[in-house]
Amino acid sequence: MDFQITEDQKRLQGRCLELAADFASRSAEHDREGTHPSENYDILRREGFCALNIPEKLGGAGLGLLSHTLAFEALAQGCPSTALSFNMHLSITGPLMASPQVSDETKQMIAKLTVEERKLIAGNFSEASGTALIGERPLATRAKRVRGGYSITGRKMFASMLQAADYCAVATYPDDATSPSAVMFLLVPRVADGRSVIANWDTLGMRATRSDSLVLEECWVPESAAVFRADDFGDFRVDFGNWFWASYTPVYLGVGIAAYNELLNVLKERQPLGYSQPLTYHPDVRRQIAEMSVDLEAARLMTYHSAWLSDTDGPTPATMAALFRAKYMVGEVVSKVTQTALKLAGAHAIFKGSRLEQLFRDGAIAPIQTPPSDFCLYNVGLFETGLDIGDVLPPLKPI
Repeated sequence: MDFQITEDQKRLQGRCLELAADFASRSAEHDREGTHPSENYDILRREGFCALNIPEKLGGAGLGLLSHTLAFEALAQGCPSTALSFNMHLSITGPLMASPQVSDETKQMIAKLTVEERKLIAGNFSEASGTALIGERPLATRAKRVRGGYSITGRKMFASMLQAADYCAVATYPDDATSPSAVMFLLVPRVADGRSVIANWDTLGMRATRSDSLVLEECWVPESAAVFRADDFGDFRVDFGNWFWASYTPVYLGVGIAAYNELLNVLKERQPLGYSQPLTYHPDVRRQIAEMSVDLEAARLMTYHSAWLSDTDGPTPATMAALFRAKYMVGEVVSKVTQTALKLAGAHAIFKGSRLEQLFRDGAIAPIQTPPSDFCLYNVGLFETGLDIGDVLPPLKPI
């Protein structure tokens, strides 16, 4: 299928591959130490990436999901954690700039922050009581209206880039709301009274995202910090599932591609003592390389197609099914590819510091990353059968 990739998109992709080569030189150190790749974020700021999906009329690049997909598939090949965490910024600015429920004044404020000041905004919705398997996000974090602004109390989890971003867009439940699914996004600056961080991000993979826990105890923010409010968070997430969910898919696709390319280099260079040919000549190696190539190409085409549909048709049922289908495919393929790459490279690859060892751990998380594989299949099943989610039994019995 011709996705009509433009010369501008090819140039963006090429530049991202150049940046990825630089990011790769620091990726292992940040992974080992579990540190913020702040220098990578600074480079992306200078490159104007904070404004990638800000509309052109407000000074941004105005890029859609396909352009984003090409860019972040490339970036992730260098430092997966950088690409994954920086996407937290774009996954919140995209919906805010596109939603008719967000005022023009707020959009101009967001544009000023991201285009002119190149500020980073980390979206943060997750809480310990929620589960991505079901997809529901009951909010325990409360926002109370007080003089001159809001007081926020609660605890958030998986707050990627938390101590590197200038602001965290926190999803809260307004105290005066009447709908159980209501939500309000509030921008909390990095330095604010009542805000603290629990540095508990010690994980298998994607260690340099530093997705620590955010604690808010009567944290005050001004009225201008409220950038979005709605009675039904569910509708908003579906309408902008392209940014909230699908923008992470190309990051993991990039992880799989990086592992595949690294494995090819290892196999071409490794020639066992006493033999005249490298490991690429082994028939079992070639067969598994072929399987990896087929799987990755299928995952790439599904990802590109879903992004293209999103840009051309918007959030139709067909588009949403394609987005979930692509994330499922990428999650399963990348987990398999990175495991196969480690297996083919052998015992030499399992040492800490090995590129393949790191990519194996990052790839293992692909099926878990929101939306997780089972949630994707659940939704694809609904779309394919034409069922309304309100007409089927919930996965778990509600209280």
